[in-house]
Amino acid sequence: MRTDVTEIVTLRLLKGFTLLVADDPVALSFSAQRLLAFLALQDRPRTRTYVARTLWPEATTSRANANLRSSLWRASRSGHQVIDASVHEMALAGNISVDIHDAVTRAHRLLDKSCLCDDILNRRTRDDLSADLLPEWSDNEWVLIEQEQYHQLRLYALEAMAKRLTTAGRHGEAVAAGLAAVRAEPLRESAHRVLIDAHLAAGNRAAAQHQYEQCRGTLREELGLEPSESLRHLLPHMTAH
Repeated sequence: MRTDVTEIVTLRLLKGFTLLVADDPVALSFSAQRLLAFLALQDRPRTRTYVARTLWPEATTSRANANLRSSLWRASRSGHQVIDASVHEMALAGNISVDIHDAVTRAHRLLDKSCLCDDILNRRTRDDLSADLLPEWSDNEWVLIEQEQYHQLRLYALEAMAKRLTTAGRHGEAVAAGLAAVRAEPLRESAHRVLIDAHLAAGNRAAAQHQYEQCRGTLREELGLEPSESLRHLLPHMTAH
C-alpha cells in the first residue's frame, strides 16, 4: 500500500526511534526500524549490497541479502510506503520528514557566522540540539559513528547558540543553551566558557563563579587538570586560586 500524498509522515531519531503518520505512531519490527534509520541517516540512495553489508557485517553475503529482504518485507507491513526500492538501490521514501535532518541544518546555520539565525534561536532548536541520536542503539559500528558525528556537531552548535543569545541580550536563553552544552559534555571547557560568559553578561557574577568552580572541580576529579588560563581570566579574582 502506498502512503497517501496528503499524509504527513515523520521519522524521529532524536531521543529514540518513532515513525509517525499524521501524528499517529506506526508499529515496526526492530529490523525494519534499523533499516529505516540507516537509510534516513545516509540521506541518499544506497545499493542493496552496501546496505546489506553495513547492517549485517558479520553475516555471509547470502544471509545479509536475505536479512535485507526480510527487513524490507517487514517495513512494507506498516501499510505505508516508507522505502523507495528498485532492483539495485533503495532510499527512505522522499515524503518522509526526518527530525535529525532539520536539526543538522539548523546546527550548520548556527555555526555560519554570516547567518543571522534569529528565526531558529528558540526552544525547539535548543531541545533538538540537546537530544542524543538513537541513544539506546549502540550495537553496530554505523550507529556509533553517526551518534558521535551528531554529538560533536550539536556541542558546537549549542555553544554558538549560547554566544548568539548572549550577544542579543537574551541572557536567560543563553544560560539554558550553555547548560545544555555542559550537560552534554561536562569535561568540555568551551561549554563552561559560554555559560560563564552568559552569566557575566547578565551581571550574575556569583553564578559565573559557581560555574567556574564546578568546571574546575570536574576537570580536577576526572582528568587531574586545572582550567586554562584563558578561562580563569574570565573571572580575574580566580587567577589567584
